[in-house]
Amino acid sequence: MTSTRGASWTIKNLRTELIEILEEDVDGLLDEMDSLHLITLEEYIDVQYDEDPRVRTEKLMDLILLKGESACEKFLDHTENMVLRFPALANLSQFFMKYKPNIFQELVEQLNVKTHLTTKLTLRDVLSIGPENMNSVQPQHFEDIMWHFLRNVMALSRTARNIVLQKDHSTQKQNNEDDEEDDDDYEDLFDGPVEKRQSSTINPLDVLCVLLQCSDSFLQQEIVTKMSLCQFAVPLLLPSVDGKGCTVMLWAMRDIVKKWRPESLADSKGFREDNVVNIEMPIFSFVRLGPNKLSKSKILNQVLNPPQQHHDFFIHDNMEGGNIERKISDGLVEMSWYFPSGSSDVFPEPIAVANLRGDLESNWEQFTFLTRISSATFIFIESMCERQLRLLSSCSRSDTKFYFIVTPGKDKAADPNTRKHLKNLMTELQASKKHIITKGSNANDVEFVKRIQMTMKSFLGADPLIPSLESLKNHRYELHIDVDENFPECQKARAYACNITSVIKDVEEYKSETLKLQGELWKQLSKVEKELCRMTRQGGKDAETYQSELKQQRISLHREQNQHDLPNGIMLFINAITHLSQIEKRYFLKWMKFELDLTARKNLSRLQMEYKKKSTSDNAEELKKIDQKISDSSLGIEHFLRELGQFYEAECSMIKEEIIPEHRRQFGGLPGIAADLLLDGFPLELIDGDASNIPMKWITDVLDELNHKLGAKCNMRVITVLGVQSTGKSTLLNTMFGLQFPVASGRCTRGAFMTLIKVKENFEAELGCKFFLVIDTEGLKAPELASLDDSYEHDNELATLVIGLSDITIVNMAMENTTEMKDILQIVVHAFLRMKEVGKKPNCQFVHQNVSDVSAHENNMRDRKKLLEQLDEMTKVAAKMEKRRGITKFTEMMDYDVEKHSWYIPGLWQGVPPMAPVNFGYSEKVCNLKQFLLDFMKSQKGPSNITGFISWIERLWKAVKHEKFIFSFINSLVADAYINLSVNFSQWEWEFHKKVYNWIISSENKIKNQTAETLDRYTLSQYKGDLQELLLVEENYMLERLEKYFENKSENIHLVERYREDFKKSVRFLKNELERNALNKCNEAISIQKGKFEIQRIQNKYQQLIEEKISKLLDNGRKKNLELSDQEVKQEFETMWVETLSQVQIETLQGRNVSHSMLQQIKNDLRNRGPVISQTLVHINSFETYGNQAFSMNKTYMDRSICSQFVNILGFRNELYDKVGDLASLLIDMCDNYVTEKISSEEDYDDAYCQELLYMINTKLQSTTKKLHYSPEFELDIKIFIFTKASRRFQKMHETFIRKNDPKACLENLKPQYLATFVSILREKDECWSRARQFCERCLKPAITEYFFKNLGETMVDDVLNGVDNMTFSSRSFFQCNLLTSLLEEMSFEKYVENIQSYEAFSKTWILNYITEKYQFTETLEKLYENILSSICVKILNVLQDKTCLQSKNVALFLKKVCKKMNRELVISQTEVKVITFHNTEKVEQFSSKIQSLLTDLKHQVLSELRSMSLSSVLSRVTMKPQEELFRKVIGCGHQCPFCKVPCEAGGADHKEHFASIHRPQGLGRYKWEKRDVLVTDICTTAVVSETCFKNSDTDGKFHPFKEYRTYYPDWAIQPDPSIESSDYWKFIFAQFNEKFAEEYKAKPAELPDDWHQIMEFQALESLQKVFNVY
Repeated sequence: MTSTRGASWTIKNLRTELIEILEEDVDGLLDEMDSLHLITLEEYIDVQYDEDPRVRTEKLMDLILLKGESACEKFLDHTENMVLRFPALANLSQFFMKYKPNIFQELVEQLNVKTHLTTKLTLRDVLSIGPENMNSVQPQHFEDIMWHFLRNVMALSRTARNIVLQKDHSTQKQNNEDDEEDDDDYEDLFDGPVEKRQSSTINPLDVLCVLLQCSDSFLQQEIVTKMSLCQFAVPLLLPSVDGKGCTVMLWAMRDIVKKWRPESLADSKGFREDNVVNIEMPIFSFVRLGPNKLSKSKILNQVLNPPQQHHDFFIHDNMEGGNIERKISDGLVEMSWYFPSGSSDVFPEPIAVANLRGDLESNWEQFTFLTRISSATFIFIESMCERQLRLLSSCSRSDTKFYFIVTPGKDKAADPNTRKHLKNLMTELQASKKHIITKGSNANDVEFVKRIQMTMKSFLGADPLIPSLESLKNHRYELHIDVDENFPECQKARAYACNITSVIKDVEEYKSETLKLQGELWKQLSKVEKELCRMTRQGGKDAETYQSELKQQRISLHREQNQHDLPNGIMLFINAITHLSQIEKRYFLKWMKFELDLTARKNLSRLQMEYKKKSTSDNAEELKKIDQKISDSSLGIEHFLRELGQFYEAECSMIKEEIIPEHRRQFGGLPGIAADLLLDGFPLELIDGDASNIPMKWITDVLDELNHKLGAKCNMRVITVLGVQSTGKSTLLNTMFGLQFPVASGRCTRGAFMTLIKVKENFEAELGCKFFLVIDTEGLKAPELASLDDSYEHDNELATLVIGLSDITIVNMAMENTTEMKDILQIVVHAFLRMKEVGKKPNCQFVHQNVSDVSAHENNMRDRKKLLEQLDEMTKVAAKMEKRRGITKFTEMMDYDVEKHSWYIPGLWQGVPPMAPVNFGYSEKVCNLKQFLLDFMKSQKGPSNITGFISWIERLWKAVKHEKFIFSFINSLVADAYINLSVNFSQWEWEFHKKVYNWIISSENKIKNQTAETLDRYTLSQYKGDLQELLLVEENYMLERLEKYFENKSENIHLVERYREDFKKSVRFLKNELERNALNKCNEAISIQKGKFEIQRIQNKYQQLIEEKISKLLDNGRKKNLELSDQEVKQEFETMWVETLSQVQIETLQGRNVSHSMLQQIKNDLRNRGPVISQTLVHINSFETYGNQAFSMNKTYMDRSICSQFVNILGFRNELYDKVGDLASLLIDMCDNYVTEKISSEEDYDDAYCQELLYMINTKLQSTTKKLHYSPEFELDIKIFIFTKASRRFQKMHETFIRKNDPKACLENLKPQYLATFVSILREKDECWSRARQFCERCLKPAITEYFFKNLGETMVDDVLNGVDNMTFSSRSFFQCNLLTSLLEEMSFEKYVENIQSYEAFSKTWILNYITEKYQFTETLEKLYENILSSICVKILNVLQDKTCLQSKNVALFLKKVCKKMNRELVISQTEVKVITFHNTEKVEQFSSKIQSLLTDLKHQVLSELRSMSLSSVLSRVTMKPQEELFRKVIGCGHQCPFCKVPCEAGGADHKEHFASIHRPQGLGRYKWEKRDVLVTDICTTAVVSETCFKNSDTDGKFHPFKEYRTYYPDWAIQPDPSIESSDYWKFIFAQFNEKFAEEYKAKPAELPDDWHQIMEFQALESLQKVFNVY
């Protein structure tokens, strides 16, 4: 693209004026053009032929215009140098300058970055993750060039300056074909335009200038810092956009820090470290006068390179893109440095080298500036003219020493004029011939470079001008040179920073006086917080009392912190970050960093010297103190933010404890400010490395603020790097993501820092997140921590925390240190094992650094296998230590691919620092790793949000603070995920239950509708087959839903992966339970139905006889044709009825002795219980003498062999008695409920009932035999007692059934209907209505009512589960929360005792009360009634209208078909149907129509009767009791904590571990101190981390540490109290009813800690809500 207002346009526009000025000295003009190589020798001679100066000048202008834009630019650039020859050109200078901005604009448009000239690129823009990070190909278009350069510089790639455009394959192929076609055309190879050959790229220096002009100050600083790390020369003077003046890039260079070893410290192995702007060192400037064939930059590279090394500090024309003509970068001054390493150094002391791009005549101001700041200035020339002599003579007053490097060219010598002018110039500059260095045609480059080096070295010992870059701004007078940091915002921020740092002389002293809160107070607080979790110094104190004391210590320390006045430095810091503008704040933090680092370095240097002096002495203690001082000498912004965090934490604690009121809060705005810093990319300290603790309130509130600022919709991924200290972790992250983590001067990263990286909008959907959170950690195995006793523990804590927070963990290892590598692997394996156990499986990438071989990945295959073997071995050891069985391989803990997840990265430096550049392979491998990580992220499950991250931090750190991580970890995200899974699983369970229940009801109805002929021995097999098919389908469907749920990415489901098998087992367990129950019901139904057949046979026999007699009577009546009155007709019928019944002997139903049958089953069950039981059973002939009194315990009920040792020694007999007594009560209640359920069915007794009772009792007894040690006598007596009670109730049930189904009574029941039929037929009345009404009243109404009660329970459960308060029964945890909340509202001691001692009974009562309360208003219940009745009536209506039914020949067949079609829903009495069809000659359609007409009235009649019933009456008749079903959903496994009796909340029925969200003081579970009889205050969640012991019957009366409770209770997981306050609910209750509990339990009141009495009711409720995550 060509600019319309370029150099050629300017020359054309000024052609007349230029010719008039230049014709005055055409010969001089020709010499100027020749020196610039703008004309050839032939053209020079051609122009000389004309004598007219004007014509010659016109020809020369035309020649320049013909040569194109670049020649025109070169000419215009040189006009400034011709002002001395043509003074009148000065009047046109303003026109000459105008084309320069046009060139810049043209370049900007070519690079497509015009918008960034006004809206500057920021560091945050550049660090944002986008699709471009997924590839690292060469640029293909001009607009790609700048971004390619920028990305590569940020990634520390030494190839960043290689920006030649890469042609796409199709273009390349076409070019190759064209080349083949033009194979004979060689002229283009030699005569083709240079511009055409060079159009494939832009000069890298031009790209750099554009990039810096498009960047804000902070990005400029980062670019320059990264360039310095790559050992690229950096800009010192940057030309302005308009070509007028330039800028000193002082701010941009302030972040460059160099470490070197001067010659003076070579023997002592000492070193120095400082920022390059502060280092005083000689500056050597290199400039060019006129054109020169020798590459100045190339020579400079040779000057700076150590022997046998080569690196291009400066771009030169032999580099890729270096030969491209510069368009805007002439006038750019670059700077590079040489820093000695103490061995084979080129220069013994640091030096700086400045390189001016372009001719010094064209860039006179830059040249002038350089002469003012340089110790020596080296000027490269080929020749010199008079004008140039005059120009340089004007520099005679400069302090710099001038050296002239004369390079006349190959096979040439300096011309006489040049020699003459140089000699005169030496006199003017007071220099000697030593200041002239010539390079002849035969000169050796090495020798030539050495001469320059020796010249430069001579200045090092001669006390030359030694400025610092900081002082350069003072040399700008009378020059158009700005300084990049000389503007108000930057200087204001600097003043704020210096106001704070200027008073810091001694870092250690300043920290102790100004940063007091993070000193000993914070360390003491950290110890107290860990002791609260670990209870290692409890001694003989009561656990809760000791914990209360620790809490008071914590409050006291916070109070002491809060009482400290704000030091002046902290006040100034707060004032700055609060009141400065956003840009000023960023500058302030940078200035703070620079000033603090400078101060820390000075302190460090002094201490190191002191350490060195005293290192020869034997005073180890003194050396240790100095060593500690060195460790404490680090000071950074993180220390100030840490102090703010401590002030904030202390204030929050005081407000929480109500020591200070809310309105006195001073620091409430600090988290918001810190969140802004995090958003700006500033690292936030997560773990304080000095105290090894997390200021949790501060961190979580900062993250909450961040979440608020991002609209609470911030999904993010977390990446962490972990490794041995000094293995390059921070550098790895810096290279990968461009981050700058705080690295304290003189040591590595302390603690852990996190930085937020934005994901670009066009990449969010692909990555599935909006941010990356990158965590850098303190090095493991840090030398300064090695002397501490808990250093290994510290490393474990750090590793566990950061791995737990991460989606990806990069484990960084140095290949040369195998011992430390093994140590870190051991730590990492422990951490990953812990994460696996809590359901999180972060990905792990092993990075092996300092690998030299390019084929390392292939050659290290054996090493990778060995690494995996080591990991497997360490996994076994770690699993054993953590007591996790079954884990033997590293790959069992995580998805680890030894090939894909192992990276081999070369060392960072190629050579010996400080002059070594970054290794080519380093940035390439790191880039590959980054691309892999991004690609890997795409396939991962849903990312976490900030709220979830906060939860992970809180719970992980609390778990880490406990010694046993796995058993102390509970995370709200995990809890939420588990609850969500449990809620869904509970719903699926209910749906499974409903399907099976509906099958049972349907099957029972079908069985009841079958006759003796159809119900044969194959019926049960058929039903079994149907059931198996249903169960298989539903089981697979439920398992499928479970699998799909676990594949869901948005539910955090991966956190509960460890429970997947438990829930699968629960599905199978549920299926087996439902199968057993359904088969039992089916068996019972078949057995009962078979029992009815005999009754039905008898009834049918006499009913048929009656119908025959009625038919005969009707025939007689018709024959006599007598007119009888109604009374006579009835009398005739009555006579017939009595005579008929008197003539036959009606069989009576035979009753049975239920108790005898049940006794026989007990004897069969107990016959193998030993001789004593067998002998006892022989003498039991009936139940008559049993069950007359309540069941009471007896000493014979305990196993004497176990209990005798406890009776007089430890007093555990009472405990065992209580437990066995509770078991007896439970069995009695359970069996009573079963018997009640069966009796309510109004069916006949069946032996299956007795068998089910035995199964229930035996199952319960078998689960407790080993724990309770009861005797066979107990089993006998409890069964006899239960069966005695049951037999009496079953006997009554049987007798009621016999009485109700007596054949004579049944016939009498049918008498009114037969009479009505007889009268109607005799009178020849229309019977259709009456018969239809009879069918509705006698057949449909009972059947519909039965249907209603069979379906109401299920409907009520559905209504509860889908209602507004459906969460109450959605999971066991939510049920617990609601139940405990209601108890708190009532505050009834009696109910609390009932809940604790009889949890199941209390829960049932509570659920029943809940249902009663919910349906106390009839409107709610009537909707359910209406829906059920409407649904069945619609079904009946559809059957009545069914064509196949209506096509029946008569009513009998019609009703038979109707009954068959409804046999799944309704049980219609066939006896009643027989009455309806007796002599029924009505038309089928008419009869059906009448029934349909009556159906609505029938529904209303049933509904009216239901409305008149009380809720308790309704519930007593429903088949599925809603309270029982809801109880089954929330009771779970029914297990209770062995100490405090709190119920298990684990989901599913067949789980491996029991757990509860909240435990209570063990005194509430009847535990008391053995000798003092005082109720125990210990809470399980505290006891399991304390030094407390327990003993009971399970431990055989021996004391056992609570920490090892799983020895006896391996299936219970008691999590330590996650917040100390989570048990406040039960502490409050205990405090309220202490005396009453003591009286109830026949003990003395507990000695409660004082703070228990201070807990308020609202705090108890809040703790409950927090534990169950319900707000």
